Amino acid sequence: MVVVGAGMAGVQTAVALREQGFTGAVTLIGAEPHQPYDRPPLSKAVLLGKAEGSAFEVDFDALGIELALGREALAVRPADHELDTEAGPVPYDVLVLATGAEPITLPGTEGVPGVHLLRTLDDADRLRPVLARQHDIVVVGAGWIGAEFATAAREAGCAVTVVEAADRPLAGALPAEVAAPMTAWYADSGAELRTHARVARVEPGAVVLDDGSRVPAGAVVVGIGARPATAWLTGSGIELGAHGEVVADDRLRTGVPDVYAVGDCASFPSGRYGERLLVHHWDNALQGPRTVAANILGESDAVYDPVPYFWSEQFGRFVQYAGHHAVADRMVWRGDPAGPAWTVCWLREDRLVALLAVGRPRDLAQGRRLIEAGRPMDPEALADPARPLKGATAEP
Repeated sequence: MVVVGAGMAGVQTAVALREQGFTGAVTLIGAEPHQPYDRPPLSKAVLLGKAEGSAFEVDFDALGIELALGREALAVRPADHELDTEAGPVPYDVLVLATGAEPITLPGTEGVPGVHLLRTLDDADRLRPVLARQHDIVVVGAGWIGAEFATAAREAGCAVTVVEAADRPLAGALPAEVAAPMTAWYADSGAELRTHARVARVEPGAVVLDDGSRVPAGAVVVGIGARPATAWLTGSGIELGAHGEVVADDRLRTGVPDVYAVGDCASFPSGRYGERLLVHHWDNALQGPRTVAANILGESDAVYDPVPYFWSEQFGRFVQYAGHHAVADRMVWRGDPAGPAWTVCWLREDRLVALLAVGRPRDLAQGRRLIEAGRPMDPEALADPARPLKGATAEP
């Protein structure tokens, strides 16, 4: 078994193979030289110097998992059952693609001094002294990672300006009426949010916007999204989708024999939601490997159809999301979005399909189970924030 990608999805796939009884050779190949590590702490504890790293607590030696780190994958030759790497070809019986996603760069800023991304441990190491020196920082993009980095930078005492091309934060993730209350979070934290703002260029000490205005910048952090890290698969015969992701089936198999795909680099068809999902979140990378291992070993005919879940810590708030709201036909608020704790629920034919919970973890936990169960809800009861979500079902 050869697993390409030593992030959460790759590590959990290797571990799941052992936990489910596979006794043959397992090789885990990673492009970075570091011991495999978890990414969420990079924008929090690691960035602020509260932790040195976030290595997975996995005893690879005890599990008999061979680590091949600092080796970038270059190509797959399915006819030969070989993976080409910088250190030469690696034969496989079964190959699992778990290469994750890579950040999208801001055009014209590649290699420009003072412009940073935040995806890897090395990125966090480069940014830590920037925060310590309390630079004026411009964050490009008011998405999840932009908000998390702005939160950390404000905690470190930096002056922060966030520039966003859209009219609101999280424009690509949430409807306008849901994202609108989050706009005030920036000002409350002391960060400036500038919407309808596009970067024209980055100069020494400043970001120049397309309206000609200049924003002081000792450092620039780009958080404008990520794309599947799959360019190296071009020409392999492995199908890539519209977003560059590996197209997998509901067992996480690719269309090429003996090749599977899991985590941020792969999309899969969801029977629950009736469309193909591409989920760039930690929980997907944690859950998918169990299905991959089960199907590789033939122990079951396991279908992968999760309720997507993620969380974000930003501006003193714990934000959690479960489900997929794009298929909804109705939205119900629980609580005042101007307050510290509230929830939005999305329904399709009175069945809960997604929810966003701000400071209401119990809503999230109960709602996630209700989505999985497909229980019909009473919208009027659902709108009462004092009523437990599990008590708002339409069934007795």
